[in-house]
Amino acid sequence: MFYQPKNGHGLSHNPFNAVITPRPIAWISTRGPDGKDNLAPYSFFNGVAYDPPQVMFASTSGKSDRDLGKDSLDNIEKTGVFCIHIVAEDMKDAMNDTSGAYARDVDEFTHAGLDRVACELIDCARLPTAPAALECKLTQITRLPGEENLVCFGEVVGVHLRDDCLVDGHFDVTRFRPLARLGYRDYTVVKDVFSLTRPGE
Repeated sequence: MFYQPKNGHGLSHNPFNAVITPRPIAWISTRGPDGKDNLAPYSFFNGVAYDPPQVMFASTSGKSDRDLGKDSLDNIEKTGVFCIHIVAEDMKDAMNDTSGAYARDVDEFTHAGLDRVACELIDCARLPTAPAALECKLTQITRLPGEENLVCFGEVVGVHLRDDCLVDGHFDVTRFRPLARLGYRDYTVVKDVFSLTRPGE
């Protein structure tokens, strides 16, 4: 089958998200200028550079009372910081609970029954049970074609790694089985790992 997105796909569900899989999930905490914390997952997320380490995530929908789509981007644009958590398999229900379109005054940490601690370098809350957390400073927010498509880039200025996930100097993802997003409402976990050596190495 071949289709042009502008003409539609003719299927019962849009296959686009199912093609680009699995996608890591950024569970992003932010704090508004009023001091209220926010926590929300995004699956258009990845690392984009090593030196300095940089990440990106995209937001593809919005709320009518926000200048920049959702609470996360609105807070980041105003404060310049955010914290990205990697989602372990045993956190899937809590992560999903924070994905709702809640009112601005809802604290998702409290709503999902999650503990929080302060970040080390930025004014933001952090999930102490996450296998990894990246403290980030905003570098730019870029608007893409489309009504609500925005991409946020940040420099990672601090990295938290849970001690039980470190094995012989390696961050071992099999210790926590990271959650990944597939298409539609589907998810998977990483549990099988293998290595490949590049030619010439």
